[in-house]
Amino acid sequence: MPPSTDYAAFRAVLRQSKHVVAIAGAGLSAASGIPTFRGAGGLWRSYDAISLATPDAFNENPSRVWQFYHMRREKARAAEPNAAHMALAVLAVPHFLRTNVDGLSRRALERTPGADEGTAPILEMHGRLFETICTSCGDRRMNMDSPICPALAGTEAIVERHEEEPDIPLDKLPRCQKCSGLLRPGVVWFGEIPLHLHEIQQIVGKADLGLIVGTSSTVRCGYAADIQKRGGKTAVFNLQESDGDHVTDFLFMGPCEETLSRGLFAYGERAETGMSKKM
Repeated sequence: MPPSTDYAAFRAVLRQSKHVVAIAGAGLSAASGIPTFRGAGGLWRSYDAISLATPDAFNENPSRVWQFYHMRREKARAAEPNAAHMALAVLAVPHFLRTNVDGLSRRALERTPGADEGTAPILEMHGRLFETICTSCGDRRMNMDSPICPALAGTEAIVERHEEEPDIPLDKLPRCQKCSGLLRPGVVWFGEIPLHLHEIQQIVGKADLGLIVGTSSTVRCGYAADIQKRGGKTAVFNLQESDGDHVTDFLFMGPCEETLSRGLFAYGERAETGMSKKM
């Protein structure tokens, strides 16, 4: 049987669900102007963005990698949560697994009356763009500075002018406040182990409904399969079809800022916050 595209039927399942988990990827932030690694946004200057998101790339050229992440920080700083972020925040999904690192879901939660991480914790399994890790002492902390160091100021505009990137000396790159060691972005790179895996396993093990939002089957397939094996339901909200969509229970194609809002809230169920927690 093909997946259902019936929004009313999905909302009926949502009303009955006791343990809902949302697994969200880069597509959740697409409408906020955050470029993705894959597809049209997958190139930075002449480099494949995926090739820069590795420990080897950082060890080989920390100047280049930091310029890439400085650009991403500036774009995320200028972005605003979109309707999909706000829909999940208003719903106050009991557990929210994020595979992208821009922090917009957390900002949406902060702006939603009555919602906080006590009732809707966000597990950023791929780390945080605005966090740093010291490569010497391991100190990890949030850093919202713009720019994060003077040498990176303005480098985000170089790509627009098609100029050669500067080679920033190591001692001018972001440094640790505790030991002056070289900092790296606080994200999980390709080849590294995602964060919160034990907690995520426990959460997914209890879930009776999984909302798969803006992420490929490669990322979410295992979690969705685990939920379905125990009799739970899954619903995919994505812009493009991907492998494994045929085995989900509900499939809603289109911009997730539109499909997710429609899926979570019936027409007329709007409150002063912009949406209602009613189903």
